[in-house]
Amino acid sequence: MKSGIKSFKAAILVSQNEPLVVDTLLLPDKLLPGQVLVKIHVSGICGSQLGEISGVKGPDPYLPHLLGHEGCATVLEIGAGVKHIQVGDKVVLHWKKGLGMEAPPPNYLWKGNKVNAGWITTFNSHAIISENRCTKIDKNIKPSIAALFGCAVTTGFGVIQNNAKIQIGESIVVFGAGGIGLNIIQAAKLRSAWPIIAVDIYNNKLKLAKKVGATYVINSNSENPEEAISKLLNGQALDVFVDNTGIPKIIEMGYKLTHSNGRIILVGVPKKGEEINIFSLPLHFGKTIVGSHGGECQPSKDIPQLARLVEKGVLNLDCILGESYTLEDINDAIAKMRDGSIAGRVTIET
Repeated sequence: MKSGIKSFKAAILVSQNEPLVVDTLLLPDKLLPGQVLVKIHVSGICGSQLGEISGVKGPDPYLPHLLGHEGCATVLEIGAGVKHIQVGDKVVLHWKKGLGMEAPPPNYLWKGNKVNAGWITTFNSHAIISENRCTKIDKNIKPSIAALFGCAVTTGFGVIQNNAKIQIGESIVVFGAGGIGLNIIQAAKLRSAWPIIAVDIYNNKLKLAKKVGATYVINSNSENPEEAISKLLNGQALDVFVDNTGIPKIIEMGYKLTHSNGRIILVGVPKKGEEINIFSLPLHFGKTIVGSHGGECQPSKDIPQLARLVEKGVLNLDCILGESYTLEDINDAIAKMRDGSIAGRVTIET
């Protein structure tokens, strides 16, 4: 490597349902075309990684492998053909494709054996990222904020703008007030949705949901969410239901609550083998149910636009930041995310 970097620290998923192993890996000798070597400053932890660790999609054929898909980094070195990123740039790392080349995934070595990694991983001190997973951002934006543009913010705002297409005064229920859910709520507020109803099982998350724009909050552990939502709507059917949980009975409830032209947006993914049961006739007359793929965002366009909202004070992401941990303490962070003791997006400083 021209940069002189030969090794790096990373959290490795060795076995499903086991703690990540934090250790030193070796970089390849040189970058391939389209690859970008970065120093990662901050990584967010998304619910997707918790799902990978616990195997919600079934057995993992790529073990051992690295994790993480949103972060903020500085570019140290670029491979042949890279045109949109330069050495020294501050970049957002994102899992959705942006501008530039799609490079081959890197070949890292751990204890003499290959460790799998895709086009982006962020639970690392350094990483080789595909050019099209990097978007340049203003150097004045804090790394902890910039990292959120890799998934939480772009997905949340994309759900409202591209999937739900919320109109002024439309009602929305956001089931699950984690990092993405909080951004869905913020985006719905900016689009003048009303009411915005947040549902979760943790009061600390509901308190934060209220702070970022929820009109009403419901703890589904202490009251029946279907009855509570219907009461808040005064007998009116719901316009939009967004599910972040992937729990079939919640998805089915959202389908039931929405009106004949309502939209059900699925952000969470059911575990492998779980199915939803719905009466499909309303789908022939205007009701829709769709799965969101990162809010259908376009990182190269959406990240700069959303960053301007932060710079102008229109969008507040500081309040969405949860606790920050070191890479060595990543398993503690994951444990606290699982037990609900942290509200907001948990970040790792690498």
